[in-house]
Amino acid sequence: MEQELFIKEIVDRYEGDNGMLIPMLQDLQAEKGYLPPDDLRKLSRELEIPLVRIYGVVTFYSSFRMAPKGQHDVTLCMGTVCFLKGSGRISDALCEEFSIQPGGTTEDRLFTLQAVNCVGACALAPVMIIDGKYYDGVTPDSAIEVIRGLKTGDNV
Repeated sequence: MEQELFIKEIVDRYEGDNGMLIPMLQDLQAEKGYLPPDDLRKLSRELEIPLVRIYGVVTFYSSFRMAPKGQHDVTLCMGTVCFLKGSGRISDALCEEFSIQPGGTTEDRLFTLQAVNCVGACALAPVMIIDGKYYDGVTPDSAIEVIRGLKTGDNV
């Protein structure tokens, strides 16, 4: 019931204006860290708009998350230079080792893996970024080692 009140507060804050759906979703995500399906259904009922419209907005904008985010952000560059230097193999190795897919979060919510088109650091290819720290010239083995360091609490 408390969450339904929170959804109502968000809707009231924007005077129930359907045109303010994006700010409402941003407020909800700021509170929860992601957009839980139950909350989206409640928002749909409160605004009296189809749930599919809300999902259309949520899936269109990359800033919205449909799953909880991990404690650490792991970004793997998949740009042309990085890909030619092995980022595809790195991605495959990380996905296999940690049972995750790009865009997903590990079961223990330790990290979220994002594959991006380019990070603008081609001279360092292939590049992996963890919580803003750049790792250059990574290999499948070194990427796994760095992530394992997150799991054990070792300084990365």
